[in-house]
Amino acid sequence: MNDNLNEFTQWVKDLNPGESEFLQAVEEVAEIIIPIIDKHPRFKNKKILERMIEPERVITFRVPWIDDQGNIHVNRGYRIEMNSAIGPYKGGLRFHPSVNLSILKFLAFEQVFKNALTTLPMGGGKGGANFDPKGKSDMEIMNFCQSFMTELCRHIGPNTDVPAGDIGVGGREIGYMFGQYKRIRNEFTGVLTGKGIGWGGSLIRTEATGYGNVYFAQNMLELKGDSFDNKVVVISGSGNVAQYSCEKATQLGAKVVSMSDSSGYIYDKDGVDSEKLLFIMNLKNIKRGRIKEYADHYGCEFHKGRPWNVNCDIALPCATQNELNKTEAEQLLANGCMCVSEGANMPTTPDAIEAFLNAKILFAPGKASNAGGVATSGLEMSQNSLRINWTREEVDMKLQNIMKNIHSQCVEHGKQGDYVNYVRGANIAGFFKVADAMLDQGVV
Repeated sequence: MNDNLNEFTQWVKDLNPGESEFLQAVEEVAEIIIPIIDKHPRFKNKKILERMIEPERVITFRVPWIDDQGNIHVNRGYRIEMNSAIGPYKGGLRFHPSVNLSILKFLAFEQVFKNALTTLPMGGGKGGANFDPKGKSDMEIMNFCQSFMTELCRHIGPNTDVPAGDIGVGGREIGYMFGQYKRIRNEFTGVLTGKGIGWGGSLIRTEATGYGNVYFAQNMLELKGDSFDNKVVVISGSGNVAQYSCEKATQLGAKVVSMSDSSGYIYDKDGVDSEKLLFIMNLKNIKRGRIKEYADHYGCEFHKGRPWNVNCDIALPCATQNELNKTEAEQLLANGCMCVSEGANMPTTPDAIEAFLNAKILFAPGKASNAGGVATSGLEMSQNSLRINWTREEVDMKLQNIMKNIHSQCVEHGKQGDYVNYVRGANIAGFFKVADAMLDQGVV
Protein backbone atom coordinates (compact mmCIF):
# COMPACT_ATOMS: atom_id res chain seq x y z
CA MET A 1 0.00 0.00 0.00
CA ASN A 2 2.78 2.46 0.95
CA ASP A 3 4.61 1.64 -2.27
CA ASN A 4 1.44 2.37 -4.26
CA LEU A 5 0.91 5.65 -2.38
CA ASN A 6 4.52 6.77 -2.84
CA GLU A 7 4.49 5.85 -6.52
CA PHE A 8 1.20 7.71 -7.07
CA THR A 9 2.35 10.78 -5.14
CA GLN A 10 5.59 10.99 -7.12
CA TRP A 11 3.68 10.64 -10.38
CA VAL A 12 1.38 13.54 -9.40
CA LYS A 13 4.37 15.70 -8.41
CA ASP A 14 6.13 15.01 -11.70
CA LEU A 15 2.96 15.79 -13.63
CA ASN A 16 2.17 19.01 -11.73
CA PRO A 17 5.50 20.62 -10.76
CA GLY A 18 5.30 23.59 -8.41
CA GLU A 19 1.57 23.24 -7.76
CA SER A 20 1.84 22.97 -3.97
CA GLU A 21 -1.83 23.61 -3.08
CA PHE A 22 -3.07 21.08 -5.64
CA LEU A 23 -0.53 18.48 -4.49
CA GLN A 24 -1.60 19.02 -0.86
CA ALA A 25 -5.25 18.39 -1.73
CA VAL A 26 -4.48 15.30 -3.83
CA GLU A 27 -2.15 13.74 -1.24
CA GLU A 28 -4.73 14.13 1.53
CA VAL A 29 -7.25 12.21 -0.57
CA ALA A 30 -4.78 9.64 -1.93
CA GLU A 31 -3.55 8.41 1.46
CA ILE A 32 -7.15 7.52 2.35
CA ILE A 33 -8.45 6.36 -1.03
CA ILE A 34 -5.57 4.17 -2.32
CA PRO A 35 -6.09 1.58 0.46
CA ILE A 36 -9.84 1.65 -0.33
CA ILE A 37 -9.14 0.98 -4.02
CA ASP A 38 -6.96 -1.98 -3.02
CA LYS A 39 -9.88 -3.47 -1.06
CA HIS A 40 -12.55 -3.07 -3.76
CA PRO A 41 -12.02 -5.21 -6.88
CA ARG A 42 -14.31 -3.07 -9.04
CA PHE A 43 -11.79 -0.21 -8.86
CA LYS A 44 -8.65 -2.27 -9.44
CA ASN A 45 -6.65 -1.38 -12.56
CA LYS A 46 -9.25 1.19 -13.64
CA LYS A 47 -6.97 4.19 -12.97
CA ILE A 48 -9.91 5.96 -11.30
CA LEU A 49 -7.86 8.21 -9.03
CA GLU A 50 -5.41 9.00 -11.83
CA ARG A 51 -8.35 10.09 -13.99
CA MET A 52 -9.91 12.07 -11.13
CA ILE A 53 -6.85 14.20 -10.52
CA GLU A 54 -6.49 15.14 -14.19
CA PRO A 55 -8.97 17.91 -15.19
CA GLU A 56 -11.23 17.11 -18.09
CA ARG A 57 -10.48 20.59 -19.39
CA VAL A 58 -8.30 23.55 -18.36
CA ILE A 59 -9.17 26.88 -19.97
CA THR A 60 -6.92 29.94 -19.66
CA PHE A 61 -7.46 33.26 -21.38
CA ARG A 62 -6.46 36.91 -21.25
CA VAL A 63 -8.81 39.50 -19.78
CA PRO A 64 -8.05 43.03 -21.04
CA TRP A 65 -9.95 45.93 -19.44
CA ILE A 66 -9.81 49.72 -19.13
CA ASP A 67 -9.72 51.60 -15.81
CA ASP A 68 -11.37 54.95 -15.02
CA GLN A 69 -8.28 56.85 -16.16
CA GLY A 70 -8.29 55.16 -19.54
CA ASN A 71 -5.36 52.86 -18.79
CA ILE A 72 -5.40 49.35 -20.26
CA HIS A 73 -4.79 46.37 -17.97
CA VAL A 74 -4.41 42.67 -18.74
CA ASN A 75 -5.25 39.88 -16.30
CA ARG A 76 -5.37 36.12 -16.71
CA GLY A 77 -8.66 34.23 -16.52
CA TYR A 78 -9.18 30.54 -15.80
CA ARG A 79 -11.83 27.85 -15.76
CA ILE A 80 -10.96 24.35 -14.53
CA GLU A 81 -13.60 21.83 -15.64
CA MET A 82 -12.49 19.02 -13.38
CA ASN A 83 -15.07 16.22 -13.47
CA SER A 84 -18.56 15.90 -14.94
CA ALA A 85 -19.31 12.27 -14.03
CA ILE A 86 -22.39 13.11 -11.96
CA GLY A 87 -23.53 16.37 -13.54
CA PRO A 88 -22.55 19.71 -15.12
CA TYR A 89 -19.37 21.30 -13.79
CA LYS A 90 -20.22 23.40 -10.73
CA GLY A 91 -17.98 25.65 -8.68
CA GLY A 92 -17.16 29.25 -7.93
CA LEU A 93 -15.20 32.02 -9.58
CA ARG A 94 -12.50 33.71 -7.49
CA PHE A 95 -11.10 37.19 -8.22
CA HIS A 96 -7.94 37.66 -6.15
CA PRO A 97 -4.28 38.48 -6.86
CA SER A 98 -3.22 35.07 -5.49
CA VAL A 99 -5.23 33.14 -8.09
CA ASN A 100 -3.11 30.72 -10.09
CA LEU A 101 -3.45 27.32 -11.70
CA SER A 102 -2.44 25.39 -8.56
CA ILE A 103 -5.00 27.08 -6.31
CA LEU A 104 -7.84 26.66 -8.81
CA LYS A 105 -6.98 23.00 -9.48
CA PHE A 106 -6.97 22.28 -5.74
CA LEU A 107 -10.33 24.04 -5.38
CA ALA A 108 -11.78 22.19 -8.37
CA PHE A 109 -10.54 18.82 -7.07
CA GLU A 110 -12.08 19.50 -3.64
CA GLN A 111 -15.28 20.63 -5.37
CA VAL A 112 -15.71 17.23 -7.05
CA PHE A 113 -15.92 15.51 -3.66
CA LYS A 114 -17.94 18.29 -2.04
CA ASN A 115 -20.57 18.28 -4.79
CA ALA A 116 -20.81 14.49 -4.68
CA LEU A 117 -21.51 14.64 -0.93
CA THR A 118 -24.51 16.93 -1.46
CA THR A 119 -26.18 14.07 -3.44
CA LEU A 120 -27.23 16.69 -6.03
CA PRO A 121 -26.35 16.08 -9.73
CA MET A 122 -23.33 18.39 -9.95
CA GLY A 123 -19.81 17.82 -11.22
CA GLY A 124 -16.82 19.82 -10.03
CA GLY A 125 -15.14 22.91 -11.42
CA LYS A 126 -13.54 26.20 -10.39
CA GLY A 127 -12.35 29.37 -12.04
CA GLY A 128 -11.42 32.99 -11.63
CA ALA A 129 -8.75 35.55 -12.37
CA ASN A 130 -5.69 37.16 -10.78
CA PHE A 131 -7.68 40.41 -10.58
CA ASP A 132 -7.93 42.41 -7.35
CA PRO A 133 -11.37 44.01 -6.91
CA LYS A 134 -10.22 45.98 -3.83
CA GLY A 135 -10.10 49.70 -4.47
CA LYS A 136 -11.77 49.42 -7.86
CA SER A 137 -14.81 51.52 -8.82
CA ASP A 138 -18.11 49.94 -9.88
CA MET A 139 -17.34 50.94 -13.47
CA GLU A 140 -13.94 49.23 -13.35
CA ILE A 141 -15.49 46.10 -11.85
CA MET A 142 -18.12 46.08 -14.59
CA ASN A 143 -15.50 46.54 -17.32
CA PHE A 144 -13.48 43.64 -15.98
CA CYS A 145 -16.50 41.33 -15.49
CA GLN A 146 -17.79 42.00 -18.99
CA SER A 147 -14.39 41.28 -20.53
CA PHE A 148 -14.03 38.12 -18.43
CA MET A 149 -17.46 36.82 -19.43
CA THR A 150 -16.93 37.65 -23.11
CA GLU A 151 -14.46 34.77 -23.23
CA LEU A 152 -15.91 32.54 -20.49
CA CYS A 153 -19.34 32.43 -22.15
CA ARG A 154 -17.90 30.18 -24.88
CA HIS A 155 -17.29 27.42 -22.35
CA ILE A 156 -20.25 27.47 -19.94
CA GLY A 157 -24.00 26.87 -20.03
CA PRO A 158 -26.85 25.64 -17.81
CA ASN A 159 -26.25 22.02 -18.84
CA THR A 160 -22.47 22.26 -19.24
CA ASP A 161 -20.84 24.39 -16.54
CA VAL A 162 -22.58 26.63 -14.00
CA PRO A 163 -20.18 28.96 -12.14
CA ALA A 164 -20.97 30.77 -8.89
CA GLY A 165 -19.26 33.33 -6.68
CA ASP A 166 -16.25 32.92 -4.40
CA ILE A 167 -13.67 35.26 -2.87
CA GLY A 168 -13.91 38.62 -4.65
CA VAL A 169 -17.05 37.63 -6.55
CA GLY A 170 -20.33 38.59 -4.90
CA GLY A 171 -23.74 39.70 -6.08
CA ARG A 172 -22.40 42.74 -7.92
CA GLU A 173 -19.91 40.73 -9.97
CA ILE A 174 -22.40 37.92 -10.68
CA GLY A 175 -24.86 40.54 -11.92
CA TYR A 176 -22.40 42.13 -14.33
CA MET A 177 -21.30 38.73 -15.67
CA PHE A 178 -24.87 37.47 -16.06
CA GLY A 179 -25.83 40.61 -17.97
CA GLN A 180 -22.92 40.16 -20.37
CA TYR A 181 -23.71 36.47 -20.90
CA LYS A 182 -27.34 37.32 -21.63
CA ARG A 183 -26.34 40.04 -24.07
CA ILE A 184 -23.91 37.79 -25.99
CA ARG A 185 -25.94 34.58 -26.00
CA ASN A 186 -29.40 36.18 -26.20
CA GLU A 187 -30.82 33.79 -23.62
CA PHE A 188 -32.00 34.02 -20.04
CA THR A 189 -30.84 30.80 -18.38
CA GLY A 190 -29.55 29.66 -15.02
CA VAL A 191 -25.96 29.82 -16.21
CA LEU A 192 -24.69 31.41 -12.97
CA THR A 193 -25.79 30.97 -9.38
CA GLY A 194 -25.74 33.58 -6.66
CA LYS A 195 -28.00 35.79 -8.78
CA GLY A 196 -30.23 38.55 -7.41
CA ILE A 197 -33.54 37.41 -5.92
CA GLY A 198 -35.50 39.40 -8.52
CA TRP A 199 -33.88 37.67 -11.51
CA GLY A 200 -33.48 33.99 -10.73
CA GLY A 201 -31.60 33.89 -7.45
CA SER A 202 -32.46 31.78 -4.43
CA LEU A 203 -33.26 32.87 -0.92
CA ILE A 204 -30.63 31.72 1.66
CA ARG A 205 -27.91 31.49 -1.05
CA THR A 206 -25.91 34.33 0.48
CA GLU A 207 -26.10 32.77 3.93
CA ALA A 208 -25.76 29.16 2.83
CA THR A 209 -22.03 28.42 3.25
CA GLY A 210 -21.88 29.96 6.72
CA TYR A 211 -25.20 28.48 7.83
CA GLY A 212 -24.25 25.08 6.42
CA ASN A 213 -20.93 25.13 8.25
CA VAL A 214 -22.70 25.68 11.56
CA TYR A 215 -25.40 23.11 10.75
CA PHE A 216 -22.69 20.53 10.11
CA ALA A 217 -20.94 21.37 13.39
CA GLN A 218 -24.32 21.17 15.11
CA ASN A 219 -24.78 17.64 13.76
CA MET A 220 -21.34 16.64 15.06
CA LEU A 221 -22.12 18.07 18.47
CA GLU A 222 -25.54 16.40 18.61
CA LEU A 223 -23.95 13.02 17.90
CA LYS A 224 -22.00 13.57 21.12
CA GLY A 225 -25.08 14.79 23.03
CA ASP A 226 -23.90 18.42 22.92
CA SER A 227 -24.88 21.71 21.25
CA PHE A 228 -23.78 25.28 20.50
CA ASP A 229 -25.60 26.58 23.56
CA ASN A 230 -23.25 28.63 25.80
CA LYS A 231 -20.20 27.71 23.72
CA VAL A 232 -17.44 30.26 23.04
CA VAL A 233 -16.69 30.40 19.32
CA VAL A 234 -13.68 31.83 17.49
CA ILE A 235 -14.14 32.66 13.80
CA SER A 236 -11.48 33.72 11.30
CA GLY A 237 -12.39 35.92 8.38
CA SER A 238 -15.07 38.59 8.17
CA GLY A 239 -16.47 37.98 4.71
CA ASN A 240 -19.62 36.21 3.66
CA VAL A 241 -18.88 32.78 5.19
CA ALA A 242 -17.60 34.22 8.46
CA GLN A 243 -20.52 36.61 8.79
CA TYR A 244 -23.22 33.99 8.43
CA SER A 245 -21.34 31.41 10.50
CA CYS A 246 -21.35 34.07 13.22
CA GLU A 247 -25.05 34.79 12.75
CA LYS A 248 -26.15 31.16 12.90
CA ALA A 249 -23.85 30.22 15.79
CA THR A 250 -25.21 33.18 17.77
CA GLN A 251 -28.80 32.17 16.97
CA LEU A 252 -28.01 28.69 18.36
CA GLY A 253 -26.88 30.16 21.67
CA ALA A 254 -23.12 30.52 21.21
CA LYS A 255 -20.95 33.56 21.90
CA VAL A 256 -18.67 34.53 19.01
CA VAL A 257 -15.67 36.44 20.39
CA SER A 258 -13.42 36.86 17.36
CA MET A 259 -13.44 37.70 13.65
CA SER A 260 -10.54 38.75 11.45
CA ASP A 261 -9.21 40.01 8.15
CA SER A 262 -5.75 40.15 6.59
CA SER A 263 -4.72 42.99 8.94
CA GLY A 264 -5.45 41.11 12.20
CA TYR A 265 -8.29 40.03 14.48
CA ILE A 266 -10.66 41.49 17.05
CA TYR A 267 -11.30 39.92 20.45
CA ASP A 268 -14.64 40.95 21.93
CA LYS A 269 -15.12 39.16 25.25
CA ASP A 270 -18.77 40.25 25.34
CA GLY A 271 -19.50 38.56 22.02
CA VAL A 272 -20.49 39.71 18.54
CA ASP A 273 -24.27 40.05 18.88
CA SER A 274 -26.70 40.79 16.05
CA GLU A 275 -26.20 44.57 16.28
CA LYS A 276 -22.42 44.26 16.19
CA LEU A 277 -22.63 41.80 13.31
CA LEU A 278 -24.62 44.36 11.31
CA PHE A 279 -21.76 46.79 11.90
CA ILE A 280 -19.31 44.23 10.49
CA MET A 281 -21.54 43.54 7.49
CA ASN A 282 -21.76 47.25 6.71
CA LEU A 283 -18.02 47.65 7.28
CA LYS A 284 -16.95 44.77 5.03
CA ASN A 285 -19.73 44.60 2.43
CA ILE A 286 -20.38 48.30 1.81
CA LYS A 287 -17.54 50.43 3.20
CA ARG A 288 -14.88 47.80 2.34
CA GLY A 289 -13.13 48.77 5.58
CA ARG A 290 -10.76 46.95 7.96
CA ILE A 291 -11.80 44.89 10.97
CA LYS A 292 -9.79 47.18 13.28
CA GLU A 293 -12.55 49.75 12.83
CA TYR A 294 -14.81 47.38 14.81
CA ALA A 295 -12.33 47.37 17.69
CA ASP A 296 -12.08 51.16 17.59
CA HIS A 297 -15.87 51.53 17.53
CA TYR A 298 -16.71 49.05 20.31
CA GLY A 299 -13.59 49.48 22.42
CA CYS A 300 -12.45 45.86 22.27
CA GLU A 301 -9.04 44.33 21.61
CA PHE A 302 -7.35 44.23 18.21
CA HIS A 303 -4.29 42.09 17.51
CA LYS A 304 -2.10 41.39 14.51
CA GLY A 305 -2.05 37.85 13.20
CA ARG A 306 -4.69 35.12 13.45
CA PRO A 307 -7.13 34.41 16.28
CA TRP A 308 -6.17 30.82 17.13
CA ASN A 309 -4.63 31.66 20.51
CA VAL A 310 -8.00 32.86 21.85
CA ASN A 311 -9.65 30.53 24.36
CA CYS A 312 -12.69 28.85 22.81
CA ASP A 313 -14.84 25.73 22.69
CA ILE A 314 -15.38 25.81 18.92
CA ALA A 315 -13.21 27.17 16.09
CA LEU A 316 -14.59 28.00 12.66
CA PRO A 317 -11.81 28.84 10.16
CA CYS A 318 -13.61 30.83 7.45
CA ALA A 319 -10.88 32.91 5.77
CA THR A 320 -8.64 31.11 3.28
CA GLN A 321 -6.48 28.04 2.64
CA ASN A 322 -3.71 27.02 5.07
CA GLU A 323 -4.59 29.65 7.68
CA LEU A 324 -4.38 27.26 10.66
CA ASN A 325 -1.05 25.50 11.21
CA LYS A 326 0.19 22.84 13.62
CA THR A 327 1.43 25.29 16.26
CA GLU A 328 -1.92 27.09 16.22
CA ALA A 329 -3.78 23.76 16.35
CA GLU A 330 -1.81 22.76 19.44
CA GLN A 331 -2.64 26.15 21.00
CA LEU A 332 -6.35 25.60 20.33
CA LEU A 333 -6.18 22.14 21.90
CA ALA A 334 -4.29 23.45 24.93
CA ASN A 335 -6.98 26.11 25.38
CA GLY A 336 -9.76 23.50 25.44
CA CYS A 337 -11.12 23.66 21.89
CA MET A 338 -13.24 20.56 21.28
CA CYS A 339 -14.67 21.20 17.79
CA VAL A 340 -13.24 22.63 14.55
CA SER A 341 -15.43 23.01 11.46
CA GLU A 342 -13.94 24.39 8.26
CA GLY A 343 -15.90 27.16 6.57
CA ALA A 344 -13.13 27.97 4.09
CA ASN A 345 -11.57 25.60 1.57
CA MET A 346 -8.63 23.65 3.07
CA PRO A 347 -7.89 26.25 5.78
CA THR A 348 -6.12 23.70 8.02
CA THR A 349 -2.63 22.45 7.16
CA PRO A 350 -2.08 18.65 7.04
CA ASP A 351 -0.03 18.56 10.25
CA ALA A 352 -2.69 20.62 12.05
CA ILE A 353 -5.38 18.17 10.88
CA GLU A 354 -3.23 15.32 12.18
CA ALA A 355 -3.02 17.06 15.58
CA PHE A 356 -6.81 17.39 15.76
CA LEU A 357 -7.40 13.78 14.72
CA ASN A 358 -4.80 12.47 17.18
CA ALA A 359 -6.52 14.45 19.95
CA LYS A 360 -9.84 12.91 18.79
CA ILE A 361 -11.73 16.19 18.85
CA LEU A 362 -14.56 16.88 16.41
CA PHE A 363 -12.99 17.99 13.12
CA ALA A 364 -14.96 18.68 9.94
CA PRO A 365 -13.12 19.06 6.60
CA GLY A 366 -14.33 21.80 4.29
CA LYS A 367 -15.41 19.41 1.55
CA ALA A 368 -18.16 18.34 3.99
CA SER A 369 -18.77 21.30 6.28
CA ASN A 370 -18.74 24.13 3.74
CA ALA A 371 -20.80 22.27 1.13
CA GLY A 372 -23.89 24.31 2.05
CA GLY A 373 -23.02 27.02 -0.45
CA VAL A 374 -22.80 24.80 -3.49
CA ALA A 375 -25.77 22.76 -2.23
CA THR A 376 -27.92 25.88 -2.25
CA SER A 377 -26.51 26.79 -5.65
CA GLY A 378 -27.81 23.40 -6.75
CA LEU A 379 -31.18 24.31 -5.29
CA GLU A 380 -31.03 27.59 -7.24
CA MET A 381 -30.39 25.61 -10.42
CA SER A 382 -33.45 23.47 -9.68
CA GLN A 383 -35.62 26.53 -9.12
CA ASN A 384 -34.38 28.05 -12.39
CA SER A 385 -35.17 24.86 -14.31
CA LEU A 386 -38.64 24.67 -12.80
CA ARG A 387 -39.25 28.45 -13.15
CA ILE A 388 -40.30 28.66 -9.49
CA ASN A 389 -39.08 30.24 -6.27
CA TRP A 390 -39.09 28.42 -2.94
CA THR A 391 -39.64 30.34 0.28
CA ARG A 392 -36.81 31.13 2.70
CA GLU A 393 -38.13 28.48 5.07
CA GLU A 394 -38.26 25.84 2.33
CA VAL A 395 -34.70 26.49 1.20
CA ASP A 396 -33.38 26.59 4.76
CA MET A 397 -35.07 23.29 5.58
CA LYS A 398 -33.61 21.68 2.43
CA LEU A 399 -30.17 23.04 3.38
CA GLN A 400 -30.44 21.60 6.90
CA ASN A 401 -31.45 18.22 5.48
CA ILE A 402 -28.56 18.23 2.98
CA MET A 403 -26.02 19.01 5.72
CA LYS A 404 -27.56 16.28 7.89
CA ASN A 405 -27.25 13.80 5.01
CA ILE A 406 -23.62 14.79 4.40
CA HIS A 407 -22.92 14.26 8.09
CA SER A 408 -24.56 10.83 7.96
CA GLN A 409 -22.39 9.79 4.98
CA CYS A 410 -19.26 10.93 6.83
CA VAL A 411 -20.25 8.98 9.93
CA GLU A 412 -21.03 5.86 7.87
CA HIS A 413 -17.62 5.81 6.18
CA GLY A 414 -15.54 7.49 8.89
CA LYS A 415 -16.53 5.70 12.10
CA GLN A 416 -13.52 4.12 13.81
CA GLY A 417 -14.64 2.59 17.07
CA ASP A 418 -16.08 5.35 19.24
CA TYR A 419 -14.50 8.09 17.11
CA VAL A 420 -15.66 9.50 13.78
CA ASN A 421 -12.85 10.51 11.44
CA TYR A 422 -14.80 12.98 9.28
CA VAL A 423 -11.84 13.51 6.92
CA ARG A 424 -11.81 9.82 6.08
CA GLY A 425 -15.59 9.62 5.88
CA ALA A 426 -15.96 12.61 3.53
CA ASN A 427 -13.25 11.42 1.15
CA ILE A 428 -14.54 7.85 0.93
CA ALA A 429 -18.21 8.82 0.50
CA GLY A 430 -17.39 11.36 -2.21
CA PHE A 431 -15.03 9.00 -3.99
CA PHE A 432 -17.53 6.13 -4.13
CA LYS A 433 -20.21 8.25 -5.79
CA VAL A 434 -17.92 9.78 -8.43
CA ALA A 435 -15.91 6.60 -9.06
CA ASP A 436 -18.97 4.43 -9.61
CA ALA A 437 -20.37 6.98 -12.08
CA MET A 438 -17.05 7.00 -13.94
CA LEU A 439 -17.04 3.19 -14.13
CA ASP A 440 -20.60 3.23 -15.53
CA GLN A 441 -19.63 5.74 -18.25
CA GLY A 442 -16.50 3.99 -19.52
CA VAL A 443 -13.07 5.41 -20.23
CA VAL A 444 -13.95 9.01 -21.16
